[in-house]
Amino acid sequence: MAGKTTYESVIGLEIHAELNTKTKMFCSSLNDPLEKHQNVNICPVCMAHPGTLPVINREAVKKVLRVGLALGGEISTFTQFDRKNYFYPDLPKGYQISQYKYPIVVGGSLNGIRITRVHLEEDTGRLQHTDGGTLVDYNRAGVPLMELVTEPDIRTASAARAFAEELHLLLRYVDASDADMEKGQMRIEANVSIRPVGSLEFGTKVEIKNINSFRAAEKAILYEIERQAEALENGESIKQETRGWDDVKDRTVPQRSKEEARDYRYFPEPDLPPLRLTKENGWDIERMRAALPELPFKKRVRFAEQYGLPPKIIAFFLADKHFADYFEHASSELHAWLKGNNADFKRASGILANYLSSDLQSLMIEKEATIRDILITPENMAELIKMIYKNEVSSRAAKDVLRRMFADGSDPSHVVQEEGLAQVSDTIALQDIAKRILEENPKPVGDYRAGKEVALQVLVGKMMKETKGSANPEVTRGLLTNLLRRV
Repeated sequence: MAGKTTYESVIGLEIHAELNTKTKMFCSSLNDPLEKHQNVNICPVCMAHPGTLPVINREAVKKVLRVGLALGGEISTFTQFDRKNYFYPDLPKGYQISQYKYPIVVGGSLNGIRITRVHLEEDTGRLQHTDGGTLVDYNRAGVPLMELVTEPDIRTASAARAFAEELHLLLRYVDASDADMEKGQMRIEANVSIRPVGSLEFGTKVEIKNINSFRAAEKAILYEIERQAEALENGESIKQETRGWDDVKDRTVPQRSKEEARDYRYFPEPDLPPLRLTKENGWDIERMRAALPELPFKKRVRFAEQYGLPPKIIAFFLADKHFADYFEHASSELHAWLKGNNADFKRASGILANYLSSDLQSLMIEKEATIRDILITPENMAELIKMIYKNEVSSRAAKDVLRRMFADGSDPSHVVQEEGLAQVSDTIALQDIAKRILEENPKPVGDYRAGKEVALQVLVGKMMKETKGSANPEVTRGLLTNLLRRV
C-alpha cells in the first residue's frame, strides 16, 4: 500500500497598508485614522458625485517611493492609474482607482522573499453589520492604500508571518504607514497552494482575504495547507476561490470564486494623467534614497554588534523607533563617560537596556504613556545607570529612584540624596542593623544554622527593607553570614 503523499506549500502574500497622509488619495478630505464619527471625512470627489475630478496626492506617491527604495525595488519612470471595475456597497464610484500594468515599484526583496510589485490605489469604505441591517461608513473610502505583492517564494506559515512582521516594521521606519492592524491600517491576504514535494508545477491557488493579525495569518495558512492536503488525499480537487478566516472557529471559510484580472475590466483612468517619475519632473529619486533612515534589518545587526544586546531586547527596541532612539541617546552619554572602553560600555548599555525594557516599560504601561510622553530625559536616565554601575545605588533602590524620576522628571542624584538611598557598603555602618535583624528574627536564624541556606535570603531581604534598599546586597550577605557563623 502506497504511503501518503508529502506536500510542499507554495505561498505568496498581498499586503495592503493605508498610508498616513493628511488627506485622501484623490481629494482634500481628511485621512483621519481615529474615525470617531461616521461619514464626516467625505466630499463630492470621494463620494463620486457627477462632474467631480480626482487629483493625485503627491505625498502618497512619495511614501510608496520610500517603501520601494527601502525594499531595493526598481522605480518606474512611467506609471499610470487604472480603473478596476467591480460593484460593492462600500465602493461609491462602482470602480476603484488602482494600478495594473504600470505600478510605481517593480521588484525588490525582504527577508529573502522577492517582491513582484508595489502599487498605489484608494481604499474602500467600511460596512457595519447590525441586527437591523448593514450600514456603510465612507470615511475610509478614498484613503491612500499601498498594495505589495510577493512572488510565491514562501514555503512555511512561520516565514509568511516573519515577512509580514518585518514589512510592518519597515513601513513605520520609513513613515509610510502607522500600520495599526487593529484599526485595519494593514491587512494581509495569503495565496496558498500545495504540490507534491519535488514537483515544479504549482497547485490550485486559494486566496485567504483580509487577515488582521500576524498570529491569525500564520494560523490561517497552516489550516489551509492541512485542508488542501486532506482534500487531495481524499481524491478531491482544490477549487480556486477566495476564503475568509474565522478567528472563532479557527478555520478558513469559502466566500466566493476567485476573480481573474480580466473580470475587473481594467483600463487607464481617463481623469488622471500618467506620472513620469523623473528628476526633470520634480522627482529626485536618488535624493530620496539618500534620505532613507536606517532600516530595521540594518539596525538589528548594529545593535547586536555595537551594544552586545540579545535578540529579545533588540526586538523590543526595533518595535518602537522612538524607544530605540531614546536608548541610543542615553547610551551615547554612557559612551562618553566610559571614554570608549568597549567592554565597560557594553556592560553599562546592557544595564540601561534592561531597565528600559522592564522597569521603565512597566511604569509606562501602568500610566498608559509612550516613550515620547515621559519626563525622564535620556541624560538623567544615563546618570541613573552610572550610579548603578558604580554601586552608588542598589538595584532595589534604583527602582524607587526611577519611579520618582518618572513622576516628576527629577535628577537621580537629587532623589538619592533627598530620600537617603545612597548604597551603603561600609560593614561598620551596617553591623548594628545586622545584629538587630538577627535578634528580632530567631526563626530564620535557627533555620539557617540548621542547614537551610534559603533562610539567609529572608534575612538579607529584611536588611534591605530596613535600609530602604540602600545596603549593598553583597556586603549585607557577607556580613550576615559571618555573624551567623559565630557561636
